[in-house]
Amino acid sequence: MTPAQAFRLSAVGLFATLAAPVSAAAEVPAIGQVEYITEGLIDTAIAYEIGRVCDSLEGRRLQGLAFLWSLEGHARRLGFSNEEIQAYIRNREEKARLEGIARARLRAMGAVEGQAETYCAVGRAEMEKGSRIGGLLAPA
Repeated sequence: MTPAQAFRLSAVGLFATLAAPVSAAAEVPAIGQVEYITEGLIDTAIAYEIGRVCDSLEGRRLQGLAFLWSLEGHARRLGFSNEEIQAYIRNREEKARLEGIARARLRAMGAVEGQAETYCAVGRAEMEKGSRIGGLLAPA
């Protein structure tokens, strides 16, 4: 398995793990309602898509994996069990929902499907801003 395939599998796995409804803890929302987790997954998906489409940029796989693991750790610190986290990661509907949000945000940022240079421009702008998305990208 290549590093890219391992990264994609880990990202997909984390998406699924973090999507399912969680325990009935009164003060802790479902994992899919924890903004830090969902926004982190969306940013990771945006960076992944930019790296996939733009030939001059690539995803920083180790940083991406470390960030995804940190999201999983955050969920654990909130009290979610491994089973709850894994159920969220495997939730296809939540994965599709978050990917849809990521695609819409990419479009709003200026990325145009079929025009790779627009993805590159978004990626470079995010890198210049020092955003979380930019931190997950590097020159190819």
